[in-house]
Amino acid sequence: GHPEIFPLVFTTKTQEIFNCRVDEDVTEENCFKLIKKEDIIQDLKTRATISDFHPVKKVVLEYPGEELLVVFDAKFQYGQNFYFVASEEAKENLLKPPETAEEKDDDKEEENREETPEIHPYKPPVHKPWVSLGSEKEVEEESVKDTVTKIKYMISRVRRKFGAPVTFTDKNASHVKDSYVECTSYQDKTFSIKMLEKDVGVQMVPKVREASTQTKWTYPKNAATQYFPRQLSNEEKEESLSSEKLKEFLTSVHLRMEIALQQNEIMNAFFDDWKALAEDESSSGGKPDVYLKAYQSFTDLRYLKDRTISCICWHPTIYGTIAVSARVWLSYEEQVNLSDKSLLQQSVILFWSFFDPIHPQLMLECPEDIYCFQFRPSDPNVIAGGCINGQVVLWDISQHEEKLQNAKPVADGIKPSLMQVQQSSTEPPLVRYCAVSSIQNSHKKPVTDIHWLPDYFEDNRMGATFENRAEMCVQLVTCSPDCSILFWDIPATKLPEQPSSEKVEEEEIFCMPPDVPDTFKHLDLCWKPLIKINLHKSDTTTEYNPVRISLKELHYHYKTSEKVQSLDTLEVPAKDNPYAEMSTPSSKNLKVLENISTDFFAGTEDGEIVYSNWKMEIDSGSAKPVSQKHTQKYTIHTETINTLQRSPFFKDIVLSVGGRNFAIWKEGVTNGPILQSSCSAGRYTAGQWSLTRPGVFFIGREDGNIDIWDLLRKTHEPSHFQNISESMITFISPWIASPKQHFLAVSDDLGVLHVLEICQTLSHPSRNEHANVLDYFEREVKYLK
Repeated sequence: GHPEIFPLVFTTKTQEIFNCRVDEDVTEENCFKLIKKEDIIQDLKTRATISDFHPVKKVVLEYPGEELLVVFDAKFQYGQNFYFVASEEAKENLLKPPETAEEKDDDKEEENREETPEIHPYKPPVHKPWVSLGSEKEVEEESVKDTVTKIKYMISRVRRKFGAPVTFTDKNASHVKDSYVECTSYQDKTFSIKMLEKDVGVQMVPKVREASTQTKWTYPKNAATQYFPRQLSNEEKEESLSSEKLKEFLTSVHLRMEIALQQNEIMNAFFDDWKALAEDESSSGGKPDVYLKAYQSFTDLRYLKDRTISCICWHPTIYGTIAVSARVWLSYEEQVNLSDKSLLQQSVILFWSFFDPIHPQLMLECPEDIYCFQFRPSDPNVIAGGCINGQVVLWDISQHEEKLQNAKPVADGIKPSLMQVQQSSTEPPLVRYCAVSSIQNSHKKPVTDIHWLPDYFEDNRMGATFENRAEMCVQLVTCSPDCSILFWDIPATKLPEQPSSEKVEEEEIFCMPPDVPDTFKHLDLCWKPLIKINLHKSDTTTEYNPVRISLKELHYHYKTSEKVQSLDTLEVPAKDNPYAEMSTPSSKNLKVLENISTDFFAGTEDGEIVYSNWKMEIDSGSAKPVSQKHTQKYTIHTETINTLQRSPFFKDIVLSVGGRNFAIWKEGVTNGPILQSSCSAGRYTAGQWSLTRPGVFFIGREDGNIDIWDLLRKTHEPSHFQNISESMITFISPWIASPKQHFLAVSDDLGVLHVLEICQTLSHPSRNEHANVLDYFEREVKYLK
């Protein structure tokens, strides 16, 4: 395709003659060699046909130029190792390609510019005729033109009035006809055109703002000024006291001063009205937020599986410690025949702490399932419980008090090591019971309610009430559906020695393990009740079956120390065992307390409320103690009474819950309850008074809801209700942790204990709430009469 290119074979000899040796004189990059025409003709003459130029001899002779271009063809593009170019034009193109030539020229021009900057002479713009490209049509469409013809007004004035001063006066519009015209706005359709498209131009401009400041920093120092009062001399004092000026001053102000002093006596001058106004939110019309906030929940898959929680008790002195007892859920037929009860599962009372919600801190071993238990008010290390088989059990946890106090939280985010996991997975200590009552002298049915008697009186076997000098809580009262109420005495000293045969029998029956405290060892299995009261109906021989009991003198509060406000300051001093030095006082020297109330309320299995007296009187005929017979009975509830509790604020107000309603009773009012609720859709299963608000109480239902009643707001329906669980609520127990933290423990039928935080509205009483609730109860009593 290239007629001016002729391939040639150059031998080594030829390469040496023309100085075009491969890889020395010519390479692949530097492949061009210019050879003079004369040298080629000389070679043709010398070597004739042997010359490598012989095949192109004619072309060489006819070549117009003086030098021929020989190119080294390393890639054999044209078939041989060399080729020569037979035209001047091709030779020029190969040696100087057009592109490179232009680039070189540009480089030269740039060099010239750098050396000498060019000077462009000014050429004035030349007017050119305007060529329309169709934009005037677009401008015409965008421009706005007036289509409405303009109205012309001509205002004229008389010539003589030119330059005259103008005076304006007021004029009544009603005096002159047609002088007042009202121009009301109206919708004009001609101007309500929808804008379909709108072109808007926006230009952003930076907003410049100048600001400056000047500060003077002075180093702060504590400054103090000390001065001495200027004392008047004795002459100056006498002079000022006897002066007429002082007498006039005292005369003028003494009346005002008297009035001010009287006002200070009548009312508190420093009372903050604003603060008091904000206290009562209900009066201002705003609805306060009423809720129970979930705080923690506890359950145990081993001991609480398929069981219902029967009783909850907060530890009186240790923050965040709560104890629960559980029992197997029995049908009515199984409850009647307790011999069918299987003993596959161990019965325990579990102690939980807020600091470790997963593992129980302590377990109390029970001979049978526990229906109810109570901490001793004077010494919380002693716990009394009532069993399903009628026995009464005592525990002493004084050895484990330090462990309960030292329960520490696991820090969030820190994964416990293997050793810690192994330690935490170990079983909590199991505390064995110290004493249990003798079976033949105990209740014949489950102990359904248990209370410690107050620490200022004791009973003797005659039922008289004596002063307790030891000031220790030494007596219990229990009730059971076997128609009896039993009073139990805990003597501090050991009983007299028994005959050897009985002693041997007792040791065979029950052998005390070495780690059990021997606090009440002398009572074990030979403990008998002090007094037994059978609740007979007054007119017939049939008996009542009490399941709940409420004595007036059991009205006490667990007093927690003010120090227990935060989680850190939980220091309760360890008490020495008080039973070592205690002895039973002789009843001869004790003085009988006459003003102690021995009346009590009892709730029965049939839903009856019984009001009776447990004081014994000696029968003149038989010289035996006989209980008084003036018993009152009320049938309000349709099912078993599950709650019978006195108000923490009023000793004579009692709340009873059973079946589908509840009632509030006042001691001394024999006409019936002062407040009785209507029948609800579901059954009420538990109830509890609030510890801080006199008019508030909580009632649990079988559907898992809790009704919150506030007697100052509503008496016909609960003021609020909240769902807690999927199953039936079994027990409710409130607790005051600190002035700002109030808890409500709620257990359900599934064996789960929910701890809820009570909101401020439900825990902080409003102004005069105690007086208002008392006033309400008194009004209800008058209404009942």
